[in-house]
Amino acid sequence: MTRPPWEGIARLAGRRALFAVPVVLVVTFGVFAIAAASPFDPVRAYAGTAALGADQETLDRLRENLGVDRPFAVRWWEWLTSALGGDLGHSSVMRQPVAQVIGERLVWSSLLCAVAFAVAVLVGTSLGVLAARRPGSWLDRTVTSLAYSLEAAPVFWVALLAVWFFALQLDALPAGGLTDTASREVTAGQVARHLVLPAGVLAVSQLPWFTLYVRQGVGDALAEDPVRGARARGLSERTVLLGHALRSGLLPVLTLIGSRVPELITGALLVETVFSWPGIAAATVEAATAVDFPLLAALTTLATAAVLTGNLLADLLYGLFDPRVSLSDM
Repeated sequence: MTRPPWEGIARLAGRRALFAVPVVLVVTFGVFAIAAASPFDPVRAYAGTAALGADQETLDRLRENLGVDRPFAVRWWEWLTSALGGDLGHSSVMRQPVAQVIGERLVWSSLLCAVAFAVAVLVGTSLGVLAARRPGSWLDRTVTSLAYSLEAAPVFWVALLAVWFFALQLDALPAGGLTDTASREVTAGQVARHLVLPAGVLAVSQLPWFTLYVRQGVGDALAEDPVRGARARGLSERTVLLGHALRSGLLPVLTLIGSRVPELITGALLVETVFSWPGIAAATVEAATAVDFPLLAALTTLATAAVLTGNLLADLLYGLFDPRVSLSDM
């Protein structure tokens, strides 16, 4: 008896959720351990310039109030138990609850990543199909060379180049921020205009991988017997390319979606920093330099969850679209 697909999806999601529990525990414990060994002093970061004239007794009292005088394992356990109850703690560097810091910034980081990823998948797939259609042609060589060049280019270098060209030379797009400086309101038009450069740069950093994978997958599919048989039956080139070769060639791309999530997050942090995008990048940097344990642990957990979710999504897509793979075997 054939089981419905939702049962396999539920089983796979349940197994991955159980696997995620020890991963999150190890990651958060490691964050507290590394932060405790950091040369940065959270007390001086919290006090700022006032710490320069403070005596040791005042600093020790502040250290006790912040709770950073206790062993890191104790602080980790207290944060973990509070987080399980819905309290992520209070950020010392942002002077806000951690949940509020993440809530205010996550929406802008999610918007940036979603737009960039969608553009990278659509444009990369199109370029890969065009390159695979005629292997060895000038178009294939151009697309492949460009993809390899962009693959080797650091994302911050591409970001700075984009700012220099589009913002400084052409004065066509804003160099950074979320809205215009003179504006007090956040409007959709201003956000869209300010989103073009950071989302475009982040998409360019992911574009080569999808282009090369699709080119290889579609090129291999065009040489297979089923596709040759479709051509022999007199089907149009468009039907053969999009209906047969592309469907088979896209299967490796499904696994690529999950594996690119860590690179997407890393690239987003760099892009947000260059373009002053009000996402979680600035909060991550400040949390690391100020050794803000609760905020740093929450942001790391969020990134870990995003990576695990991306891997789960890739496996689900592969199991649903490839009849040779069973979700129950994953």
